[in-house]
Amino acid sequence: MDNIFYLIITASVSVVMFFLGWVLSTKLGQGKVASAEKLAEKIVSEAEKEASSIRNQKLIEAKDEMLRLKNNFDNETKNQRQESDKAKRELEQREREQDKRLEHLNQKENELKRIEQSIKDRVEHVQKKQEDLDNIIAVQNEKLERISGMSNEEAMKELKQNLLYKAKQLAAQEMKDIRDQARLTANKEAKEIIISSIQRTAADHSAEATVSVVHLPGDDMKGRIIGREGRNIRAFENATGIDVIVDDTPEAVILSGFDPYRREIARRALETLIIDGRIHPARIEEIVEKKKIEMEEAIVELGEQAMLETGVHGLHPELVKQLGKLNFRTSYGQNVLQHSIEMAYLAGLMASALQLDAVLAKRAALLHDIGKSIDRNTEGTHFQLGMEMAKRYGEGPVILNAIEAHHGEVEMTSPISALVQAADAISGSRPGARRETLEGYIKRLEKLETIAESFEGVSKTYAIQAGREVRVLVQPESINDAQSDQLAADIAERIQQEMEYPGQIKVMVIREYRSIDYAK
Repeated sequence: MDNIFYLIITASVSVVMFFLGWVLSTKLGQGKVASAEKLAEKIVSEAEKEASSIRNQKLIEAKDEMLRLKNNFDNETKNQRQESDKAKRELEQREREQDKRLEHLNQKENELKRIEQSIKDRVEHVQKKQEDLDNIIAVQNEKLERISGMSNEEAMKELKQNLLYKAKQLAAQEMKDIRDQARLTANKEAKEIIISSIQRTAADHSAEATVSVVHLPGDDMKGRIIGREGRNIRAFENATGIDVIVDDTPEAVILSGFDPYRREIARRALETLIIDGRIHPARIEEIVEKKKIEMEEAIVELGEQAMLETGVHGLHPELVKQLGKLNFRTSYGQNVLQHSIEMAYLAGLMASALQLDAVLAKRAALLHDIGKSIDRNTEGTHFQLGMEMAKRYGEGPVILNAIEAHHGEVEMTSPISALVQAADAISGSRPGARRETLEGYIKRLEKLETIAESFEGVSKTYAIQAGREVRVLVQPESINDAQSDQLAADIAERIQQEMEYPGQIKVMVIREYRSIDYAK
């Protein structure tokens, strides 16, 4: 390339010099030809020097470019070699780890084989002992028949009665010992976990009433709310489904209704109408429709806030909406959304203490009462409706079982379900959390006493502690101490099967024997 460039420059210069020489020779004459030729030679010489300099410069640049490319190639080769060495070392490390795991599995397999063989040997030994025992019993039975003079059937009948009575006593005593031993360990640990969980959560309980009070800027506003011949108040009640009570209460009206969701819409609509000042049937219907739309947005925000508070994420938008609706549902006066949030805290803390999945426990607890957000006219229990809703929106089997089993209607398939049921009982039984009518309260106490009195050997029963405890007085000559424990367990089991109640009920069986005489 440089040679060609050099030749082109030389040829161009030669042509120019030839032309200049010809021109000079023609115009200036023969006398000036010599000086022109010298000038041409000088120009040619300078051109050749300049061409040589350019060629050298281009060669240097080409060598520099070649050196740069060579350095880049060397660096890339070095980096690739380092990455290859690193990958090789990682592969060797993985191979060593796999070898260790394989060796560990082989050891486990050998240990399992040894245990299996040991169990097999023990089973054979027990079977042999059982055969020897059967032979001894047969010989003893023959001797007993000869000594007692009783037939085999008669002896077996009498022996069966004696053994049955003795077995009951032994079984009751054995169960008492087992319970005592379990209480020394499991009961203490369970109490510590539950107490720790309760101490670390403190949720407010909102006892919803059936009325809402709307404050007025003045008593003259009551007349505008009622309207001419009561047309405004009738339009408002028809649009909201809530009764408006205008009485002597100063600067206030009362909204009455059993549906907190509709009552909240009515409260917001009435407050807006009071601020707006234009109160007439058409305006009332317009404002109520706007507030219904706003409530749809508000319940979504409430659901999202509940998720944020509990750390539960990824719920289907429809589940979030239904979760927000729980803020306007109550159970025994307890706000269902607040109850669910508190349960999520409790279930998460207990799951962490038991080294279970705390996030999954929170999610199950938060959704356990989601079925209560469905319209009350829908057939089915709230846990069945909630399970079907959660299944429809992609929740997993653990969540579904926790929702369906939190009232004990179906069998639990996961420890998470047991935690949700325990958290439900704790939240519902907390003092002041729930309230019930006087009639329902009395019926519950009467049923408690009736169930306890239905057992043989019971003389009197007393339901105390607001139905949290039932004390059972038994006849001491009919029931001994060991049987008292069994009786307490039987009564508790019967209560669980036949009654619905928040929290837990303590069953106390009291056996007291008194000997009385008189000195005369």
